[in-house]
Amino acid sequence: MITQWRKSTRSDDYGNCVEVAALPHAIAIRDSKAPHLPHLALTAQAFTALLDQVKRDQLPH
Repeated sequence: MITQWRKSTRSDDYGNCVEVAALPHAIAIRDSKAPHLPHLALTAQAFTALLDQVKRDQLPH
C-alpha cells in the first residue's frame, strides 16, 4: 500500500509543517522535515478531538 501524504494548509514558508495521511484504520501525522522518522497514528475520533483542541488553542505550550 502506498501512503498518500498531504501537507497541512496551516504550514508556513519556514519549513514548519506537518503532513497527514489517511490509513485504513487511522489518520497518520508526520513532520515534513523528517519523513523518514516514525509517524503518529490516531483513530479518526482522536484526530478530530486533536483538531478541536488546536482550533481552541487548548494544547499545552
